[in-house]
Amino acid sequence: MSTTTQAGDIAVRSILIMADGERSDFDALIHPEARNREDVVGPAGGRGRGPAAFYATAQWLRGAFEGLSYEIDHVVAEGNLVAVNSTMKGRHVAPFVTYAVDGSVDTVFPPTGRTFAATQSHWLRIEDGLVVEHWANRDDLGQAKQLGWVPPTPAYLFRMARAKSRAKRAIRM
Repeated sequence: MSTTTQAGDIAVRSILIMADGERSDFDALIHPEARNREDVVGPAGGRGRGPAAFYATAQWLRGAFEGLSYEIDHVVAEGNLVAVNSTMKGRHVAPFVTYAVDGSVDTVFPPTGRTFAATQSHWLRIEDGLVVEHWANRDDLGQAKQLGWVPPTPAYLFRMARAKSRAKRAIRM
């Protein structure tokens, strides 16, 4: 198997474990100093480096989206750089909390029970058989429309405000 093929396989596995991988899967695929360049709205635990940060991001997504899965549509690899075009799917069953730069609660989307399928492109740099860097482009607006987040109804805006208040109280406890 060529190095490029191996890099592609590692990149694909690193995407798929976000849906159902155990912590040990992250330890096996993610370099201890790996950087997720998309960690700007997730919880504090996902803003660090290495397997623990990537796993924290997975837990954050899984906590809000039941049946989280990734369908791999295309993979292109050249040397140690891999691009993975995928579709993320799930059902919104719990509050989805986004965080500000300082780690405070920014926005909370209360569960809608709706399903979504949103396209994403992930770019990964692989070194010595491990992911060392990750970037992504996601159709967040498409996902938000499917989940009923936008355009928000007055009733949903009220639910968002109430959910944000609860999330802030939970963090203080």
